Amino acid sequence: MKIVDAQIDLHGKLFLDTMVLPANCVVVISEGKAKVRELPEHGEYKIVTHQGKVKRMRREEGEEF
Repeated sequence: MKIVDAQIDLHGKLFLDTMVLPANCVVVISEGKAKVRELPEHGEYKIVTHQGKVKRMRREEGEEF
């Protein structure tokens, strides 16, 4: 699983290098921080919030039987 912390400059602009990003990913922005997470091939990605802020990002995978 690739984990990339995205860069936000002093003017609030988000910079992402698309050559480095995974083919399927999600970008989550909360409180001036941006994180990029690769999506699982089969599964779910849950974003848990508390008082309007991202608290946790949880990955749940599964496979067909």
